[in-house]
Amino acid sequence: MSDNVPSRFSGSAVDLSALAQQQQQQQQQSAPSAPPQAAPPQGGAPSGVVALDVTDATVQTEVLERSLNSLVVVVFWAEQSPESVQMRDLLQRLASEDGGAWTLAKADVQHNQQLAAALQLQAIPAVVALAGGRPVDLIQGAQPEQALRQWIGKIAQAAGLEVTEQVDPELAAAEQKMLDGELDAAEAAYDKYLKNNPASGEAEAGLAQVRLLRRAGALPQDAVRIADADPENLDAALAAADLQILAGAAADAYDRLIAQVRRLAGDDRERVRKRLVELFSVAGPDDPDVAAARRKLSTVLF
Repeated sequence: MSDNVPSRFSGSAVDLSALAQQQQQQQQQSAPSAPPQAAPPQGGAPSGVVALDVTDATVQTEVLERSLNSLVVVVFWAEQSPESVQMRDLLQRLASEDGGAWTLAKADVQHNQQLAAALQLQAIPAVVALAGGRPVDLIQGAQPEQALRQWIGKIAQAAGLEVTEQVDPELAAAEQKMLDGELDAAEAAYDKYLKNNPASGEAEAGLAQVRLLRRAGALPQDAVRIADADPENLDAALAAADLQILAGAAADAYDRLIAQVRRLAGDDRERVRKRLVELFSVAGPDDPDVAAARRKLSTVLF
C-alpha cells in the first residue's frame, strides 16, 4: 500500500464472518418471516453506490456482501471528533468524484461498536478498506487528501478494480500554462495551489518542472563536459545535473550532486541538497532512481 499509510491487515488477519453471522441470527430472530436477501451479483463490477450509512445490523449486506464485487471503504467517525467528521466529508467527496467505482460506508462509532471492536480499532478517524469479503487495509488518524487518493487507488488496483483518476482543474490549468511556455504564470499557479494544498505531490512536481524548464534555457550544451573538467565547480555541477535530467540520465545527475554534497559544507551543501530534493520531485517518490538516490544521500548526510 501507500508509504504514507501503513497497512495493519494481511491476508485473513481479521475475520468478520462471526460478526456477520451474529447479526444475521439476530435479524432472523426479530423477523423470522422475512425473505432472505439475495447476494449481490458476481463478476467484480463496481456497485455504482457512492456512499451509504452503515450500522452493526447492516454489516452483512452493506459491507461484507457488497465488498465481494467492489471495493468498500468504511470510515469510522463521531460528532465529538472534528477530525473524523472532516475525514468522512473528504472521503464522501472522493467517492462522488469516482462515481461509484468504490463505495464509502459511513459508520458512526456510537452505532457500530461491535464492528469497531472486531476490527480492533484504537482511535478515530479510522478508515478500513474491504475487498473480497474481508478487510485488506486500515489507516488510523487524519490523512491529507493526496495520501488518501493514493491509498484508495493502490487498493483498487490490487483488487483488480478501476478508479478514475480525477484531474484537479487548478492543477490542469497550471500544467497547461507550463506546456504553453508561460512559465511565470505556471509557477504562480502552482505556488498558489501549494499554499492551499501543502501536501500535494503533483503541485510540487509541477513546480519543480517549471523551475527546471526555466533553467534549461540558459544551459550550455556542453554543461556535462564542463562539469567533468572542473569537479569542484558547484555552478557547473548544478547545470550538468539539470542537463542530465532533461536527457533522461537522472541517476547520473543524482550521483553528480550527491558527490557535491559529500565534499561541501555549510550554505553550499544546503544549496545542493535543496536542488536534489527539487529534482527528486520531478520524477516522483515512486521512481526507483529516486529511491536509490535518497538512500545514498542519507548515508552522506547522516
